[in-house]
Amino acid sequence: MYASFKSLIVRSLSRSHACHLALSLCLCSLLASLWAYLMGAPLPLLIVLLNLATLMVVGLQQWRSRRAIKFEPQELAARLLQVQENERHRLSRELHDDIGQLLTAAKLQSEWLQRRLPQDLQDHCSVLCNTLNETLAKVRDVSAILNPRQLTSLGLEASLRAHLLKALENTQVCWSLECHQRLTGIPEEMAVAAFRVTQEAVTNMLRHAKARNLLVRLQRLPEGLSLMICDDGQGFLPALDPGREGQRGMAGMCERTHQLGGSFSVSSEPGKGTRINALFPWAPRALERASAPKVLE
Repeated sequence: MYASFKSLIVRSLSRSHACHLALSLCLCSLLASLWAYLMGAPLPLLIVLLNLATLMVVGLQQWRSRRAIKFEPQELAARLLQVQENERHRLSRELHDDIGQLLTAAKLQSEWLQRRLPQDLQDHCSVLCNTLNETLAKVRDVSAILNPRQLTSLGLEASLRAHLLKALENTQVCWSLECHQRLTGIPEEMAVAAFRVTQEAVTNMLRHAKARNLLVRLQRLPEGLSLMICDDGQGFLPALDPGREGQRGMAGMCERTHQLGGSFSVSSEPGKGTRINALFPWAPRALERASAPKVLE
């Protein structure tokens, strides 16, 4: 009964109401104590009850404050990642729909103009057409990076393969994507997180590692989806707190993994390459179905 009464108070009592109620109870207790002191009367039971209620409300308020402070960083990180993903989708849509259409119109106009210009201006117009073609291709590439639409249609494995082909197209990196199980039925938030972690890891490798070999491995384990990214680059010293040490890419990968309740680890040393391991756990219902014994009919 006490537990149910306490839970009812916790649900119905907001933080602002608790503050006002605590102040009111304290004021009533003070006035009653002054009246008893001035009248020389014995201390009534009501004053004791008022003081006890005051202590309960103030203690409950402190407990709620500590609980809110404890869970606030996780909720804030999840909210920031969601806002970041929504903003990426918006920018991708604007690039593809608005800027892409304007560049396509400019390209058609330049081609129309090239057919009607005199011969001495053909070379300049050809340069303009080539520049527009390259710009349009870059805009489409950036749009695809911001919002990988192929995740829904092609799946995680094909999307990662297409990204690796595009990102490492003009490099000397020998890469391999290993996936020995079918990845059908992967939840969307898990696929997006695995794609973003791989995307950030490949970007960091190209910027800093100077690696020649890259291995990306996806495994469908009973406990969740396992992602391993390994390169033979220069390596680095991983920070205990990547966000404070300025390793924003690592901090983002770690936050994405932990947001889904997974685990994230980085193994690296200067001159010995880098290995990233991430595990995205299945949802409770999917895990129960996977671990439940099969009934033979």
